[in-house]
Amino acid sequence: MERVFEVLSEPNRRRILDVLRRGERPVGDLVDRLGVSQPTVSKHLRTLREAGLVESRSEAQRRLYRLRTEPLRELDAWLEPYRMLWESRLDDLERHLATMDEDRDDGPERPPEGG
Repeated sequence: MERVFEVLSEPNRRRILDVLRRGERPVGDLVDRLGVSQPTVSKHLRTLREAGLVESRSEAQRRLYRLRTEPLRELDAWLEPYRMLWESRLDDLERHLATMDEDRDDGPERPPEGG
């Protein structure tokens, strides 16, 4: 999993995965969508393939790449306890904000009339 973190630290690799999330793509399509050179895209694809995040298949003269979700599932499982911690903090914040809203709705106390 450390390798996956290392590989995903590079923004263009994450962009490639974002494109592949929508479906299989040839290298040329990735080059067009990312606006980087073909050798750069190929280098990133090789790194992603070595990390198990993408796989490829040949179709006639071109190579098509697709996302592999297994390493991302491992990453998601590792992140789950942290996500639960974050959600717990958001729940605490929501309760606090609700209390503040209730206090505001009550408004300031008024002095008794005729006093």
